[in-house]
Order: sequence, then C-alpha cells, then structure tokens
Amino acid sequence: MAQRTVFSSNVKVGNWNEELLRQEESKKAYLDKKERGQLVTQKIDFLKQNMLGPVNLSITTDGRLHFGDVVMLVNMGGENRECSAVSINADVNNLIRIPSPGIQSPCGVSAGRGILPCRRTAFIITSVDRSPEGSTLLYEQSFALTTTSGFARGLYLTSDIKSFGKCALISRLQEVTLVEEGSFLSWWKIVHFDPQERLEYEGQPVPADVKVVIIHCKTNQALAVMGDHIRLGMTTYGKEYEVTAHTFLDSHKVEEDKNHWILCNPDPAGAGLVPLDHPESADDNKEPTQGNTDGI
Repeated sequence: MAQRTVFSSNVKVGNWNEELLRQEESKKAYLDKKERGQLVTQKIDFLKQNMLGPVNLSITTDGRLHFGDVVMLVNMGGENRECSAVSINADVNNLIRIPSPGIQSPCGVSAGRGILPCRRTAFIITSVDRSPEGSTLLYEQSFALTTTSGFARGLYLTSDIKSFGKCALISRLQEVTLVEEGSFLSWWKIVHFDPQERLEYEGQPVPADVKVVIIHCKTNQALAVMGDHIRLGMTTYGKEYEVTAHTFLDSHKVEEDKNHWILCNPDPAGAGLVPLDHPESADDNKEPTQGNTDGI
C-alpha cells in the first residue's frame, strides 16, 4: 500500500506566495483608486452631484422667449407616460477630469421624470443667425439648444437622418444626441402646436410656458418623447424615457402629445416654475400681428 502524505490545515501548499502577493497588489490598487476617486461608485456619485446641481432658469418679464434664456423642455405626459423633461444622459464614460471636471461628447439625452431645474435639464436658447442675446425668439426662426457651460460643457442638441448604424437605441427612430460643435444638424425651430394656426403665427414672438412643437431643421422631424420606450436600467439616474426626433401624427394629421413641449421659465415673482396645468387656447397665445415685433 502506497504511503500518502497528509498535511495539517496550517501548512501552505501550491503557489501560496504568488497568491498572497496578488491579493496584496489588488488591495493596493483598490486603495490607490479610492484615494484618487477612481472607483466606479465614486465616479457615479461625483457625476450625480454635479449633474443634479441646481441651475437658475431665466425669468421672463414680458412672457416671451429670448435668445440666451435658460429653460427646461417639458412634456406634460400622456396615456402611457408621466410628465418629463429633456435631460442630459451622461454616464461615467462621459466623465472627464482634465483639463477640468466635466462631461464629454457625444452624450445621450433622455426624458427624466424629475423636472427640477438642474444641470441635467437646463438648456440655453442659442442664436444661429447672429440674433443678439436678449432679442425675442420668433416662430419658425432657427436656433440651437445648448447645455450650460462649465461641467455640462455647452454641448449642442443635435440630430441627423437615421441609418442602420446610427439611430435611437430602443425605438430605432432618429437619434438625438449632444455634441461639442454646433452645425446645421443642431438647428431647430418652434412652430405653433395647432397646424391650422401656424401660418398666422409665423414670425411672431414665441410665448414662454405654452405648448409648442420643436422641429429639427434638416430632417423636419419633431422632437419626441417615447413613453412606451422606457430605458430600463440604462441610465445612471433610473428609469427614463427615450427621446427621439420623429413626428407622430394622429388621424387628423396633427402632431400627437409626444411632440408637444413647454419651454419653462420661473414666474417673475420668484415662486418657482410657472404652473404647467394652465389651460391653453389660440386666444391665450395671441400676439399682435403688426409686423415683426422682435426686440419689443
């Protein structure tokens, strides 16, 4: 009978020294990353802390939208979705610390159901035709929407014709993203939400806090929120709706509520956002028709 060597439990066998060194190296690397704030959990916390930082929206004193205004793009919801706001959908892959902390493009967008004004939800109405800052935005006038400067980097809301390799992740419709450089792909325009009133309102000032349709100039597709396409587990900020550029028409050839947006400002008294449940009609949005009133 062959003799078998039996070791006690405290005897080290195999490549125990190498395994011990490997564990020590792993622990050292972990502590080093933690000290430099490079752990994934630390990156997520840092990203959220900055993206959810409060932002002051522009206060309108004349009830109109102007170039340079900081606004939120809010959809009031519908049958299969809640009220939501267009939001920067940055994750840890978009986070950079050099030359200064911030996000980098390309960066996605989504529609978050938390509609508080913060860096995620604040967009600046930016001129593309040399209109001076402070001048009134008109129906059918081209403009750009940019994120705030600093951590959000002043990125441009952009879209382009969908292709096999470039489209919205879930709905496969036209993608909407944020990019660093502005171009014709970043041009949008606002039209009256009622198609029968659009010819009358063309060239008139756009009121703040009223329902409108936002059209992408190149593709003529309307900005939309996909209520039945929730990005399950795909955002750092929880369950959010997908945002696309696609015009949804009902049986009367009128844009559905997926395409209806309100560009929100606080009320002049400083009591917060203007109530979003006020009734709207063509008379509510009526403006004088004596020519161009830009700058009044």
